Amino acid sequence: DLVNTMLDETLPLTVIEWEEWGNPKLEDQYRWMRAYAPYENLDPDKVYPALFVTAGLNDPRVSYWEPAKWVAALRAGTSSRGPVILKTEMGAGHGGKSGRYDAWRDEAEVLAFLLDQLSD
Repeated sequence: DLVNTMLDETLPLTVIEWEEWGNPKLEDQYRWMRAYAPYENLDPDKVYPALFVTAGLNDPRVSYWEPAKWVAALRAGTSSRGPVILKTEMGAGHGGKSGRYDAWRDEAEVLAFLLDQLSD
């Protein structure tokens, strides 16, 4: 939910990222941001692909509720037939779990999901 997050100046990194993402308090930038923001552009008539969405509970850049909110909206408001899976890592931040083996396990899980979808 990029637009609403960037409107909240109390969140860390928000104001300093206006230069990169846009400042939704300015009308032209708000319209521009809204045009590409995934949450604001869900289409109930569009068939979305199977999705494996990840989040980190301790992510200072993307709060865990943003992917959860997007997944809930996808599940409730679209006609997609594929699974929409949300995995929230309780001990991870923006880059996922730390440690080489944990990163490999995470990647293996993503690849297993992909292979499962390709096998159907």
